[in-house]
Amino acid sequence: MHPMLNTAVKAARQAGDLIIRSSESLGTLKITVKSQNDFATEVDKRAEELIITALLTAYPDHGVLAEESGYTNEGADYMWIIDPLDGTTNFIHGFPHYSVSIALKHRGVLDQAVIYDPVRQDLFTASKGKGATLNNHRLRVSHQRRLEGAFLGTGFPFKNRTHIEPYLDIFRDIFSSTSGVRRAGAASLDLAYVAAGKLDGFFEIGLKPWDLAAGVLMIQEAGGLVTDFENNHGYFETGNIICGNPRMHRILLDKITPHAKKVLNED
Repeated sequence: MHPMLNTAVKAARQAGDLIIRSSESLGTLKITVKSQNDFATEVDKRAEELIITALLTAYPDHGVLAEESGYTNEGADYMWIIDPLDGTTNFIHGFPHYSVSIALKHRGVLDQAVIYDPVRQDLFTASKGKGATLNNHRLRVSHQRRLEGAFLGTGFPFKNRTHIEPYLDIFRDIFSSTSGVRRAGAASLDLAYVAAGKLDGFFEIGLKPWDLAAGVLMIQEAGGLVTDFENNHGYFETGNIICGNPRMHRILLDKITPHAKKVLNED
């Protein structure tokens, strides 16, 4: 394992342990409303501090982009992108589906990734050019080649209500042909599941870099494709993402393209 990835894995596990301990006393947690339907807890902040301390102790010249605290050492060649608790709403309600997500960019290129599910103790990792793993087993995207029978993931545009109508139009075009579409509430895990072949594809509007970064590298290293709604690589800027195996990606892109202009005009 790459030394930087090993450091990130240790930090993710430490944060995961903190999250699990805290899940036993949800009733006493202090919850902050950042914006409509967007929450943070003291656990998010403590887990983020723990991760940042671990990473910068090992690599003090590196930078950080973290969900709760923003940039540290912006402009550094190595930039860690951190979501200390993806799925905070799930966590608050005792719904056992959330994760720790840590990615590393080197000069703007994704290089290392960790997504850790502390409930199931599932550890997803990826290194650029070295593949992706789940608990040390190599990952590959699914072989599903048709929308009929496909099992997909998505996320609702709950932070930007102007996107609801185009999202529902996209959902209607896709849903009726599939074997199911799931909205589990933790985008990083959804992307990890695409890399693992547990989901055949995924699409969402308006994600943040810390939601995407680790999962994007995992899907790419597992043989999948990731683009924005215009079939480009602007997903970090737009937050709009389509991913899956190459065939499923094309199918979803063709379904979403007719509605993409409306989404893009509202951004």
